[in-house]
Amino acid sequence: MPELEPFITLEREDVLDCRVFRVERVRRKSQRTGLAHDYFHIAASDWVHIIALTKEGEVVLVRQERHGTEAFSLELPGGIIEPSESPADAALRELREETGFSGATAEQLGWVHPNPALQSNRCYTFLARDVELAGAQRLDPREEIDVVLMPYRELKERVRRREVTHSLVISGLYFYELAQDASPRPGSRPPA
Repeated sequence: MPELEPFITLEREDVLDCRVFRVERVRRKSQRTGLAHDYFHIAASDWVHIIALTKEGEVVLVRQERHGTEAFSLELPGGIIEPSESPADAALRELREETGFSGATAEQLGWVHPNPALQSNRCYTFLARDVELAGAQRLDPREEIDVVLMPYRELKERVRRREVTHSLVISGLYFYELAQDASPRPGSRPPA
């Protein structure tokens, strides 16, 4: 079987600016066939979300309506990484803004490409332990968010029942499971 050769990018053009992302038309040529085709790319900033655990072992979650599905979604706190900040700083900032909870440190668990067919950005997953309520939420005018505290075991059950359907949340929880398997510490393993 011949080895795959990457497509060659011939040109790139902005088509639409949507505030939080841009749509680009990218003309790319196959090295196998020599044919060029237009593809569309969503140029978005990198994202971050955080698994925040209270001293009592509850996960700090956010519940908000998502306009794509026009339904409420239970998720990890998170958002866009600003150009001036590190992913870890963005995770702690988003946690504080969306929930009012604060943690001293954020440990990176992993990252994924949210949709490599259309996007090149990353979504980083972080973990913060022993977070505490530090004040009120600091939401921007476009956000309406309820804070939900939930035992990890219940969150896993909600994933099983398809009550949590956000793919990035599920991948973040998987990273958490992998981290627990890789370096178990007394008392740190999530309930099965």
